[in-house]
Amino acid sequence: MKKLFADFRKTFGSGPAGVVVSLVLLFAAFLVNGQFGLPPITGNRLLRDGIFIAAIVLTLAIIAWSLRSLPAADRGERLCTSGAFRYVRHPLYAAFLSVFNFGFAIWLNSYVYIAWALLLHPVWHYLVRDEEEMMIATFGDAYRTYQENTGRFFPRIIQWNK
Repeated sequence: MKKLFADFRKTFGSGPAGVVVSLVLLFAAFLVNGQFGLPPITGNRLLRDGIFIAAIVLTLAIIAWSLRSLPAADRGERLCTSGAFRYVRHPLYAAFLSVFNFGFAIWLNSYVYIAWALLLHPVWHYLVRDEEEMMIATFGDAYRTYQENTGRFFPRIIQWNK
């Protein structure tokens, strides 16, 4: 049973817990949404639909690129620093956090959902810490170097000198 859990964790990482937390927070945003009486983001339904469709397409493209860069069978078995992983350490999570959720929030046409999408970032930063500790335990200094040079969910543009 312990090996099964370890294999599941290697393959899926923080994803299942993150999805549950994200959905709970989305439900909370749904409950809060009607309480503020905020104006909608835009009255243009076609614009919102277009943004959401673009977000879906871009999210699917990033997911496909991520899976091609590091197939599920190789997760936790080899350190991938190429393809989508050249730019961010967690491209699958980044696709949802940075692209899909914002497109979805705009489509839902409420500032409360934009706040939800923003709130998910620190939540997911917290959730992936254990996953990254597991990667350090597995790959050691190679992963630490990778962390220093690659952003977690956003590409690292500026390299900070230590």
